[in-house]
Amino acid sequence: MFTPHSDADVAVMLKSIGVENVGELFKEIPARFRYPDLNLPPALTEMEAADDLDSIAASNGTTHDMLSFLGAGAYDHYIPAAVDMILRRGEFYTAYTPYQPEISQGTLQAIFEYQSLISNLTGMDVTNASHYDGATAAAEAAILSWHHFKGKRKKVLLSRAVNPQYRQVIRTYLQATEGLRIEGDDQETGLDADLKRLIAQIDNNTALVVVQYPDFFGRIIDYKPLIEAAHAEGALVAVAVNPTALGLLTPPGDLGADIVVGEGQPLGIPLSYGGPYLGLFSVKEPLLRKLSGRLVGETTDVEGKLAYVLTLTAREQHIRREKASSNICSNQGLMTLASAVYLTLLGKQGFRQVANLCYQKAHYAAHVLASLPGFDQVFSETPFFHEFVLRPSQPLDEVLSHLREHDILGGYDLGQDYPELQGCLLMAVTEKMRKTDIDFTREVLMEVENA
Repeated sequence: MFTPHSDADVAVMLKSIGVENVGELFKEIPARFRYPDLNLPPALTEMEAADDLDSIAASNGTTHDMLSFLGAGAYDHYIPAAVDMILRRGEFYTAYTPYQPEISQGTLQAIFEYQSLISNLTGMDVTNASHYDGATAAAEAAILSWHHFKGKRKKVLLSRAVNPQYRQVIRTYLQATEGLRIEGDDQETGLDADLKRLIAQIDNNTALVVVQYPDFFGRIIDYKPLIEAAHAEGALVAVAVNPTALGLLTPPGDLGADIVVGEGQPLGIPLSYGGPYLGLFSVKEPLLRKLSGRLVGETTDVEGKLAYVLTLTAREQHIRREKASSNICSNQGLMTLASAVYLTLLGKQGFRQVANLCYQKAHYAAHVLASLPGFDQVFSETPFFHEFVLRPSQPLDEVLSHLREHDILGGYDLGQDYPELQGCLLMAVTEKMRKTDIDFTREVLMEVENA
């Protein structure tokens, strides 16, 4: 809470810095700029301002009043009411970075529980708490690999089926890294599920190979051959995950991944027009000391009582500046807490049930929509989780516009990122989608084809 200074406080501060009044602090600003006339509308009462803001907010469509098949990295899951209630507790809502463990035990424990849960979910040894979203976590994985090999390996390979935003952010982060090449996500290497052309590019100059699981199109691909090929050349492998899918799928740690990154938004974090979200980041133990961000450990104090401490921290990033391996120093504490509460409330069986509902409902949707005349399912030969690709025979903008007229957000236009998938639609189905919603969407799409 903000507490204004008293007149006595102000007087002491002014005397300490040697000025007579607050106005003197602004004397370097030309007088004509200090108090300009502002063309503001008439003042409103609080009630009038609230009405105006409600009217503006009401013009935004939300997933509360529209059916949404949008996914592509952010998903409309059900969030138990208890998640938000716990987040709004003052001691969590206002908690700052836990530099002093003796007064930060609650915050440290919350981070420790989150890190333990994500490590179990991914099958990895260690998880940090720091990254802003899945894209920045993926970029930090590439930075870790560069420093792991001390810049001696000059190539990072990206699967073309990795989220395009992740690939863009990786290139932005590493654009000034001298000599580094980022390859593999070109149209010639392609999107084949067998990954043969990507695997053929792995050599002893490769620092990191990045794949997505399930991939950007929802496909479930066996990455064991790729991971084995990368390890045979001494390269690291980073797997970008959808955490919800790990309720059903083999954890990437069990597949041999060295690094796991991902978007934590599906774990109890609302869509919120794009953020704040949470970047997941887990590694195997040999990479522990290359990990950026914060790592909380469990120990005992001098009295033998359970205690939590920062075993690794980003402090060296604040001090070493250009010598630091990473500039990440946020702990995303509120978002990590949301994920920990969400996973705890659902439990192992509940989380598996959510994943299974996503899987089953997506397959039902793919079946009934692809059975429509003029609608083909792309990648139908590959298993998928809760996203799939449709190719309508009608122009995609007309299909999406017709769906929107019926309050349906039809999905993601893949032609924005993949020229070879021009006219294709990426559709996501979560546990919130009802059978009646899918059947209704089918009826609306029938109108498009018959128009």
